[in-house]
Amino acid sequence: MRIMGLDFGSKTVGVAVSDSLLLTAQGVEIIRRSRESKLRQTLARIEELILEYEVQEIVLGCPKHMNGTEGVRVELTEEFKEKLERRTGLPVFLWDERLTTVAADRTMMEAGVRRENRKEYVDKIAATLILQGYLDRRRNAQEAAE
Repeated sequence: MRIMGLDFGSKTVGVAVSDSLLLTAQGVEIIRRSRESKLRQTLARIEELILEYEVQEIVLGCPKHMNGTEGVRVELTEEFKEKLERRTGLPVFLWDERLTTVAADRTMMEAGVRRENRKEYVDKIAATLILQGYLDRRRNAQEAAE
């Protein structure tokens, strides 16, 4: 079993997948689309990756505001969640993604990635951070229950 993490943006979707032991998240790719409303090809690519990696669960970053309120992006993310569930038949869990893009950008800065190249990778790294946070929480909850 593997879990997929997604960072859903207006023109891109960062994709990460867990290892089979559900310990670590690895960035896979960034799916790009020409317009925000064009989701058919994005959903088709996600389905291909689900089959390729044998994914059984999806974690989708939920972009709440820093004060915890929800804006337009949260509504769009919830609509995307519903489309994913209908199309894939898999459970999709929303995960608070506040500061993941900031953390991804900081990670790249520390790694010496040039500013103009960071945009190329930020969504995939953000998806990895979303998924890793989910995996860590899941593992901690299981250990506490034992």
